[in-house]
Amino acid sequence: TSPLNPPPRHTIGEREIRLMKPTAFLINTARGAIINEVELIKCMNERVIAGAGLDTQEVEPPPAESDLWKLDNVFLTPHIGWRRLETRQRLVDMTADNIEAYVNGEPTHVVN
Repeated sequence: TSPLNPPPRHTIGEREIRLMKPTAFLINTARGAIINEVELIKCMNERVIAGAGLDTQEVEPPPAESDLWKLDNVFLTPHIGWRRLETRQRLVDMTADNIEAYVNGEPTHVVN
């Protein structure tokens, strides 16, 4: 997660998007206002990158007149992934499995 203090607000805009590969997808699951949506929409209309997946937006949900709804290369999700019990239970189960594997000398998901 990221706090939404003035420094991170609109950290990603047209300049940063234009530095990305044309095949890139910009994914935001942190804070909506980290991305400058006006500049993102401009870049998406110009097909600067392949697409964007936004689990969070500056205003949730985006207003009906927002161009985000009209773009075929932008995917919007409702930012409620952690609300479902099944999702939280899966995380607990995976954590327990990882701890058990580590204790048994067979660690998984090791990052060196």
